[in-house]
Amino acid sequence: MKKVFLSAGDASGDLHAADFAAVFARRNPGARLVGLGGDAMRSAGVELVAHQRDLAVGGLLELAGGLRGVVRSWFAVTTAIERERPDLVVLVDSSGFNLPLARRIKRRQAVPILYYVAPQVWAWRSGRIRKLAARVDRAALIFPFEPAVYAGTGLSAEFVGHPLIDAIPAVAGDAARAGARDRCGLADAAGPVVTLLPGSRRNEIAAHLTVQLETARTLQARVPEVQFLLAVAPSLTDDVGRGLRETCERWARDGLHLRLWTEGARDAISAADVVLAKPGTVTMECALLGRPLVVMGRANPLTAWIVRRAIRVPSLTMPNLIADEDLVPEFLQDEAVPERLAEALAGLLAGPARDRQLAGLAKVRQALGPPGAVERACGIAEEMLASARA
Repeated sequence: MKKVFLSAGDASGDLHAADFAAVFARRNPGARLVGLGGDAMRSAGVELVAHQRDLAVGGLLELAGGLRGVVRSWFAVTTAIERERPDLVVLVDSSGFNLPLARRIKRRQAVPILYYVAPQVWAWRSGRIRKLAARVDRAALIFPFEPAVYAGTGLSAEFVGHPLIDAIPAVAGDAARAGARDRCGLADAAGPVVTLLPGSRRNEIAAHLTVQLETARTLQARVPEVQFLLAVAPSLTDDVGRGLRETCERWARDGLHLRLWTEGARDAISAADVVLAKPGTVTMECALLGRPLVVMGRANPLTAWIVRRAIRVPSLTMPNLIADEDLVPEFLQDEAVPERLAEALAGLLAGPARDRQLAGLAKVRQALGPPGAVERACGIAEEMLASARA
C-alpha cells in the first residue's frame, strides 16, 4: 500500500493539497494519505496528524505570538513521519515550515520529497532557491516563469500549470454571481456588493480588519446602497471567530451594511462586484473568477522594512507580475488608508477602469496554461514512487 505524507501549513495550501489528495486517491485506490493540513484535506481523505490552524500566523516578528502552536505542529509532524515511514513526502507551499521540514527529513530518512506549489523564492529571500534545490528531489511549479528560476541548480523542476484553472474552470458570470449571492445571504442586495478579504492568519486579521472596515464605511458614505461581505477562513480558531462576529455585529449596529461569511472565499468573491484583498493566492482566485480587485497589505513596521529590502519584484500582487503591468491597484503600509482604498474601489464598480482590469485579468488566466495541473503533479508523484521502488 502506497503511503504519502502531505504538509500544507496555511488555508490556500490546504485547498491545493486537498485537490492533490483527491486526484491521487482516485488514481491510486488504496493509497494511504497522512499529513498536516486543514478541513479541506480531511474531507479529501487525508488523516491529519496536526491542523494547520496552529500555523495560522505569518510574518517575521508576528511569528513569536504563535510559536507554541508552531512547536506543537512541528513535533506532531516530525514524529508522524518517523513513525509512518511514508513512501513519499509532498510539501505544499508554507516555506517557513516546509523547508526546515525537508532538511530534517533528508538528514534522518531516505524519503523522496516533492515540492508542489513551491514557495515564491523568486520574489524575495532568493537564498532559498539553493536550499530548496538541495533539500527536495523534484518540484511541480504552477507559474510559467518559475522553471527558469531553478536552471543550473540541478533540481528537476517542471511547470505543471496552475491548479486553480481546474478548480475555477470558467469566469463566474451573472448566473454564478446570483447563485453565490443567494448562498451568502445577499440575494436581495439591490446595490453593488464589495467583498472584504483581510486574510486567513491571525496576524493578518489584526493588521487588516479595521482598515478594511473603515474603508467600507468611507465607501458607503459615497455609495449608500453598497453591501459588504466580510469573508474569513473557516480554519481560524474559535476565539478569533467569536471576536470577528462581535466586531461585525458592532459595525452593523453602527450602520455599516455588513455580513460575515466563514464558508470559504470563493463564493464571497463570486458574489462581489469588486474585492478588497490582502496579497496572496486569493488575488489569483479573483483573477480567475473575473472579479476586479484592489490589494492592500500591512505588517509590523520592522517586518515591512526587512521585506522591502529583500523583495526582488515590483509588486506583491500576483496578477500584476503575470501581466507584467500595474493591472491591480496595490496599497501597502502607509499607503493603505481608507480614503485611497475607497476611491480605488469606487473606480472599479463601473466604468473604464473596471473594463481595463477585467480585460487584463482575462489575459492572466490565459497565461496560466491548460487544465490538468493536479493530474500532472500527481503523475510526477507516481514517477517518484515508482523510482523509489525500483
